[in-house]
Amino acid sequence: MQNKIRVLLVEDEEHLQEALKLNLELEGYTVSVSGNGKEALTIFSEERFNLVILDVMLPELDGFSVCRAIRLTDTRVPILFLTAKDTTADKIQGLRIGADDYLTKPFNLEEFLLRVKKLINRSMTAQGQQLQADVFNFDGNEVNFSNYEVKTFRGEKILLTKKEAGLLKLLIDRKNEVVSRESILETVWGYDIYPSTRTIDNFILAFRKYFEKDQHKPTFFVSVRGVGYKFTDKE
Repeated sequence: MQNKIRVLLVEDEEHLQEALKLNLELEGYTVSVSGNGKEALTIFSEERFNLVILDVMLPELDGFSVCRAIRLTDTRVPILFLTAKDTTADKIQGLRIGADDYLTKPFNLEEFLLRVKKLINRSMTAQGQQLQADVFNFDGNEVNFSNYEVKTFRGEKILLTKKEAGLLKLLIDRKNEVVSRESILETVWGYDIYPSTRTIDNFILAFRKYFEKDQHKPTFFVSVRGVGYKFTDKE
């Protein structure tokens, strides 16, 4: 069964990348590698993985940003940070944005492999519980982030686009916080060609149409002039 377990290794230090890839393959895992954050997100979007091993200091897109982007579309895959950044603040930030474990360099290879095995085993035995966590309910609306299906308070069924689901999850994950346009662009659209400001506005208008009882007087999807947007839920 182990040869079916796929690992995405994102590490820009070439010698370390080669050593880790070799040892993971000796354990029976199938390993895809990347040396920068932007490429890693492309690889992740094209394949299914059982674990992501992620450095923090990466070219083009740092590991924290990669982690945030992954969590918008996949809440189940375990993420292990490997990094020389060993301050408490960095560890807390990594865990807060969705990482499952944090190992600082230099590290013991045996400990690394044990942590990898533990994360994979834990994730594969908890898939049913994780699927339930992908469903979010508010004011009679139900959003399933696993299949992008929505059931509105009116009884309508809607299939979200991937970008809609990503933006919606970002706002919900940061409930009652103002999310800046810059943060939306970086997290949902990455560093490719940015959409126009009007494109983001249209997404918000669509959410109000789907979920608000009065889309002209929104209570959940609020615009903050000159800054961005926030999802407000008092529950």
